Amino acid sequence: MEEVHSLETIKWKLEAETLVFLYISRPNCPVCHALLPQVEEVLEDFKSVIPLLADAEAIPEIAGEYSIFTVPVIIVFVDGKEMFRKARFVPIDELHSQISRLIRMLDN
Repeated sequence: MEEVHSLETIKWKLEAETLVFLYISRPNCPVCHALLPQVEEVLEDFKSVIPLLADAEAIPEIAGEYSIFTVPVIIVFVDGKEMFRKARFVPIDELHSQISRLIRMLDN
C-alpha cells in the first residue's frame, strides 16, 4: 500500500487513476493497525485497485476534506468520485464483495 503524505498527492492520484482505495488511519489507533493487514490481503485479489495509506495526523486537513470523524476509514473512489466508504469496524467479507461488484460494473 502506497503511503501518501499530502492532500495534494491524494487528489492527484484520484485524478490520474480509475479505481483508488484510500485507507485513513492514525499511528495510535489499535483498530487501524489490526485492520490494515486484513485489508491488504483483500486488495491482493484486485490488482486494478490503487491502494493509498494516509495518516490523519500527518495530513490534518484530510478530516475536513473527506468528512472523517473516526479512524480507520476506507473510501473507494472511481474516476475521482466516492463510491462507498466504511469506518471504524469494517466487515472484510463485505468489503471484498463490494470491491468485486464495483470492478465487475466497471468491466461492463
